[in-house]
Amino acid sequence: MPADDRQSQAGHFKASPTGPSVAPPRISPRPLSPPPRSVIGWRRGPIWSLVFFVLLVCGVGIRAYRDLSQPEAWAYWKESYLAPSMTSSFISKVDVDSSGHGRATLAIRGMIGAASASWLRDRLEESRLAAGDLVLLSSPGGNVEQALIMGEIIRSHGLSTAVGTIDASGRITRSSCASACVLIYAGGMVRYGIEGSRLGVHRFVASLPARDPIAEAQRTTGTILSYVTKMGISSSVVEAMSQTREIRWLDPAEALAMHLVTEPIRAAESARH
Repeated sequence: MPADDRQSQAGHFKASPTGPSVAPPRISPRPLSPPPRSVIGWRRGPIWSLVFFVLLVCGVGIRAYRDLSQPEAWAYWKESYLAPSMTSSFISKVDVDSSGHGRATLAIRGMIGAASASWLRDRLEESRLAAGDLVLLSSPGGNVEQALIMGEIIRSHGLSTAVGTIDASGRITRSSCASACVLIYAGGMVRYGIEGSRLGVHRFVASLPARDPIAEAQRTTGTILSYVTKMGISSSVVEAMSQTREIRWLDPAEALAMHLVTEPIRAAESARH
């Protein structure tokens, strides 16, 4: 090796105590790799979940609006959750027929509304009436379809019915049951006829406009005829209904002949045990 080269190399080693300096290798820049799929899914997941949730809420809201926009649907919702049209009171013992046996009694009053059947079912569960106990009615009528269901509920529980109210002393006093209320009364296994109380019937009409009023009237009449026959009542009560659109108050003897009343009793005999 030439002397000049040896001196240059020696001088380089002296400048670098660890040996000759070597430049670090150049690292060529690499493109950034995309984030893992799990990160992408995490970022997109909440967005799509939110979009799906908004669409779901909008769909349910639109459907609910369409449902509640119907008059009968709104009436049912109001009856169920806001203001029931009927009221009730429970009396533990009422001697309705002077037998000396006090009967648990549920007295219900008011207009029969769009959700009165569900309301009655709840009241019966709360009062725990047993077969032979009494449902006392005082109503001007109302929804025919609900009245039919209410009568079926009363019959399925083996309950009796009467028309009247309970006064402060616990006695049954006279009252009236008209129109659709008569269909509820018809559901009783025993149907007491309180002296002075009245049963009123009339021709039923559709609560909502029908495309064919005549066909709707025939359907309603056929349904009521089938119902009263099932309850052991003469078809003559349906004939009496069809004769007038105004309330016709049945004579006690007439109601008894129709088998609408099965047990006539005097009002003075109905007292709290």
